[in-house]
Amino acid sequence: MSVEVIRADYHDPVHANAIIELLDAYARDPMGGGEALPAEVKERVVRELARLPHAFSLIAYADGVAVGLANCFEAFSTFAARPLINIHDFVVLAEYRGRGVSQDLLEAVEAAARERGCCKITLEVLSGNEAARAAYAKFGFRDYTLDVRAGSALFWQKPLGNHD
Repeated sequence: MSVEVIRADYHDPVHANAIIELLDAYARDPMGGGEALPAEVKERVVRELARLPHAFSLIAYADGVAVGLANCFEAFSTFAARPLINIHDFVVLAEYRGRGVSQDLLEAVEAAARERGCCKITLEVLSGNEAARAAYAKFGFRDYTLDVRAGSALFWQKPLGNHD
């Protein structure tokens, strides 16, 4: 299987469709909430990503088929006074898992982070998503800790109205 990872062009209809289909597959997966993306989100997501200069998406193609996606955002580490990349969405289609696609995508994210002079890459993962946790650990991700006595960082959220 030949895997190619490309940076998506949000204005390219083929790339836009791949982003929507992969993001919807992620949303339908139990680790993504188990529900399809609402039609309104499918309609707007790529257009809204294109408006954000700090957003980029990487699509993994296996033998020409879109099989993986990383939606990323550049942020800033005040402790390092340098940019960082947060992987907000990360998906590999179920039938392509365990075949190295995640590592190829993560390598492409790291290359983009290095090009931007970033100090780190961050992501969130559900504690019960053992497969994803193993893939991330294999690539070098670990719990975020400043001092072991204070514990590991937790990811919290406060929904605002009908928007997550």
